[in-house]
Amino acid sequence: MKIICIGRNYAKHAKELNNPVPAEPVFFMKPETSLILNGKPFFHPDFSKNIHFETELVLRINRLGKNIEERFAHRYYNEIGIGIDFTARDIQDACKKKGLPWEKAKAFDGSAPLGEFIPKSTFKSVDDINFSLNINGVEKQRGNTQDLLFCFDKIIAHVSKYLTLKIGDLIYTGTPEGVGPVKVNDKLEAFIEGERMLTFQVK
Repeated sequence: MKIICIGRNYAKHAKELNNPVPAEPVFFMKPETSLILNGKPFFHPDFSKNIHFETELVLRINRLGKNIEERFAHRYYNEIGIGIDFTARDIQDACKKKGLPWEKAKAFDGSAPLGEFIPKSTFKSVDDINFSLNINGVEKQRGNTQDLLFCFDKIIAHVSKYLTLKIGDLIYTGTPEGVGPVKVNDKLEAFIEGERMLTFQVK
């Protein structure tokens, strides 16, 4: 099972981190050990002093595919969930300055909490889905798939040029603006269309 993450897929988020807006989907990967399931806590790692939350809608692939045409991409997932792409921003920034890969800032253990999934058929349009994140009861992020630079079908088509998609693979589709740090004892709650789909605590 692969965890594929799309970076810089909301223009305002790219700008808030002073990153250029990409001309095609940018993706990186996390290992299975990055998953946190069933609302278990996230343990703030000692190696970073600046762990940022990034709330993202998540697609779960339901069939095998390679070189998928965009017009057929909608057939390759039937559920949408929500998760957090935790990022060790201090480590990422240091790696970028040296021109080094920054997997250790993204792919560390526990860096991908994952919530529940909703059938795709629940939504009138996958191009108009609201989602949000509260921390300690205060809204920190709000996004809508209308603002995606690359829609779900474009993401699937692009990624499948390079990687064979398999049943159960997860695609984190990018985060809107408003990312920021978490601290010990924070309570995170993520919502899709107002329904809480993920809750956990930082320890």
